[in-house]
Amino acid sequence: SIFTILVLTLLVLLMVATFLWNLLVLATILRVKAFHRVPHNLVASTAVSDVLVAALVMPLSLVKELSAGRRWRLGRELCLVWVCFDVLCCTASIWNVTAIALDRYWSITRHLEYTLLTRRRISNVMIALTWALSAAISLAPLFGWGETYSPEQERCQVSQEPSYTIVSTGGAFYLPLCVVLFVYWKIYKAAKFRVGGRRRNAVVPLPEAAQVKEASREPQMVFTARHAAITFQTDGETWREQKEKKAALMVGILIGVFVLCWIPFFLTELISPLCSCNIPPVWKSIFLWLGYSNSFFNPLIYTAFNKNYNNAFKNLFVKQR
Repeated sequence: SIFTILVLTLLVLLMVATFLWNLLVLATILRVKAFHRVPHNLVASTAVSDVLVAALVMPLSLVKELSAGRRWRLGRELCLVWVCFDVLCCTASIWNVTAIALDRYWSITRHLEYTLLTRRRISNVMIALTWALSAAISLAPLFGWGETYSPEQERCQVSQEPSYTIVSTGGAFYLPLCVVLFVYWKIYKAAKFRVGGRRRNAVVPLPEAAQVKEASREPQMVFTARHAAITFQTDGETWREQKEKKAALMVGILIGVFVLCWIPFFLTELISPLCSCNIPPVWKSIFLWLGYSNSFFNPLIYTAFNKNYNNAFKNLFVKQR
């Protein structure tokens, strides 16, 4: 039908756009030396996971969607590979988003202690833990924790073992969800505290000592120059406050899109094996591809808030003289 053709065309466009956009981000980070530092290494790790989702996971998912009854007819080995990469790449993408949110949180709330060297070490540790945890969750079914392939029913899916479902969904989504929600709450609280404690910016000449005493009722900085007392008060947003506000907005949008894309899928993944509920396959497919779309939105969000990426994208296609 025409509707089916439109849906398949949309899925193909989503797959191609996700692959090309994340590949462009990776090429930019590798080419521009200024991006060889934190937080761009976290962005690069996220782009790697999202590129793998588009290159290795989405195509086989699309083949499964095209088969009659969404059956798997590509054999057991390819099924195991597909499920393994599906869980690995999607979990890594989710935890990379969490790592970016944590990095923004520490850079805002602990900017004095969170030095460049400390930031680099912590980001490298977070990247290593992200991929290690993702690999552990994805490889567990290969060692007997549930079954992913059923030759009789020609079915290929993530292990439905209840214990594995609880551990995998908790480690892949619910734990990072709690982390990012807590982080954004702390960022919002810190930004609100700074705005509430901001001072006004004014330059007031005070020739008399009595005026200095009256003006000292509000927080201000007073010094004398050639017998004239001058007070300075801050008004408007400072450069750091603007940077923190922009970072809070970026993290908020990143977390909001992440939650909207993945929460329908992980709710059904958690509820279905535990209650033996029969969810229509069409809804499972919708929720799955909605989660995949998060890999498309990630690079759009964190590059939209960085003008350096836009300039680097332009220079990437311009021949240097």
